[in-house]
Amino acid sequence: MGDGGAFGGYTRWAVVFLIIFVLFFLLVPAYTRVCNTVPVN
Repeated sequence: MGDGGAFGGYTRWAVVFLIIFVLFFLLVPAYTRVCNTVPVN
């Protein structure tokens, strides 16, 4: 913490949220496809 000031922290959080968003965007269709093809019960 403290590297580059507030802008450095903002960019770090932006990268983290971007990675999470990409993973979520890629995993949701696959997860729904598995749930639709494989019965839960």
